[in-house]
Amino acid sequence: MDLGYARVSTAKQDLERQVDALTAAGIPEQLIFLDRKSGATTDRPGLRAVLDYARKGDVIVVHTLDRLGRTVRDTLNVIHELSERGVGVRNLADPIKVDSANPGDPMAQLAVVLLALFAQMEGTYMLERAAHARAVATAKGRLMGRPSVVSEHQLQHAEHLRRAGDTIGEIVAKTGITRSSPYRHLPPRPAERVTAAGLALEDRASTERNAARPALLSTGAATGERVAGG
Repeated sequence: MDLGYARVSTAKQDLERQVDALTAAGIPEQLIFLDRKSGATTDRPGLRAVLDYARKGDVIVVHTLDRLGRTVRDTLNVIHELSERGVGVRNLADPIKVDSANPGDPMAQLAVVLLALFAQMEGTYMLERAAHARAVATAKGRLMGRPSVVSEHQLQHAEHLRRAGDTIGEIVAKTGITRSSPYRHLPPRPAERVTAAGLALEDRASTERNAARPALLSTGAATGERVAGG
């Protein structure tokens, strides 16, 4: 028996495309299990339900292999556990077709590994592109994320309080801003000197410069006398 499984990462995303593909493959809607959860977790009600429902000889059909798991390890773990129970996995839309219901086919097993790897690589590339876009926007002075709810007056008040030595907790209590706002909007405090080494080095350098000045003057005077004498 073929069982369908479809997943999207958030409640705002649409499962319709995956469900349509599964029904077109001949799977009735009552045998299509759904999740609206990130693939980063295996604690998914729909996945648990289809795994519990599947019996030896069944095949779990997914639109693409990355619907089973977000990482190579997660995806392969699911496929391996199902294989030990005699349950296969088949994909519909990946460039390479996989059917793990035939464990004796080495090419089918290789395809499973490659497709899971490609899915993880694509996720990595998406994160890298998003990070690059944020870095470019920040460099151009554009703030990323939700619009700030902190007013300019509150920020000025917070900055004044911090210069006065108030702690973050005191700043939050007096200005009404969230605890993350000072870290996000105010420049970092200058690093506090934890030893006297910096001051000692500065004093030593100043002393050495002052001590060298008379020696240079003496050298210059002596040179002048030799030239005059010549």
